[in-house]
Amino acid sequence: MLLGVKDLIVNFRLKGNESAKAVDKISFSLDADECLGIVGESGCGKTTAAKAILKILPPNGEISGGHIYYKNRDLIPLSYNEMRKIRWKEISIISQDAMNSLNPVRRVGDQIVEAIRVHEDIKKGEAHDRAEELFELVGIERERLRDYPHQFSGGMRQRSIIAMALALNPAIIIADEPTTALDVIVQDSILQKINDIRRHLKKSMIIITHDVSVVAENCGKVIVMYAGKILEYGLTKDIFAMPFHPYTIGLQNAFPEIKGPLRELINIPGDLPSLIHPPSGCRFFDRCPFGKALCQQKEPPLGEVGPDHFSACFFPETSDEFRKLGKSPLTWERQG
Repeated sequence: MLLGVKDLIVNFRLKGNESAKAVDKISFSLDADECLGIVGESGCGKTTAAKAILKILPPNGEISGGHIYYKNRDLIPLSYNEMRKIRWKEISIISQDAMNSLNPVRRVGDQIVEAIRVHEDIKKGEAHDRAEELFELVGIERERLRDYPHQFSGGMRQRSIIAMALALNPAIIIADEPTTALDVIVQDSILQKINDIRRHLKKSMIIITHDVSVVAENCGKVIVMYAGKILEYGLTKDIFAMPFHPYTIGLQNAFPEIKGPLRELINIPGDLPSLIHPPSGCRFFDRCPFGKALCQQKEPPLGEVGPDHFSACFFPETSDEFRKLGKSPLTWERQG
């Protein structure tokens, strides 16, 4: 196990002594040369979990419970300076907003060179040579290192961020919505480049996205998050072939399929529950068309429903019926 997250809790302090529990006791692991997807709608806690791993939460955010093990070392007790040695060199991040991630008044190459030299005792010329190699790796001509961010297209800026994330040869790369604000053609190109690089360099990766198709195409394992909780977790091929949790079923039916007959896409009515005053029981209860009284009274545990396949639902034995009924928009409309 390269990375292990155990019972992680992240709170955000709010006005009036209130707090929102954005991540609520989640656990997962990442092995060497593995790609893990974390999927869920906006506000479910997936980006917060990633930032907690790197300890780059905003000032009002705090890790209030759990452990984050990297190579069997717990990162949570580490000091700021100790974590600086981990970031970029051991664990790096590809952010979702490339334009704001690059300094607009500095050449792109200078920014990559600086990132290398901050962490390594290396001459400027050597760092520049490595930056040139990284640009070629991500499919940008090395001469463009002298350009400024505004001279790059959106796709090129995103490739530059990928190059920066690879600059120190980290063991783990976290890609946080890496194709946000890019058109469909460029999205596909960026994702293909990320996947090619990961496989070529044998890196471990966590891809954070709201797009089920991105996970299906790129990740060996997937976590389905909702309102700070993990609702389903396992091998991607197993979860998409046979989802057990109603939320996963709804997500899957919300996206079109290339193969098979045309069908009406599903819309899951309602919104995420409050993270300041979360409901008792299952977080998905108010939006679930299959919920029963037990679901409102008691929180379902994340239980094993198959080999390396876990679901937080009290009724795994009726999942076949859920999958069948979940394909009909009427099922969800009645709930709304």
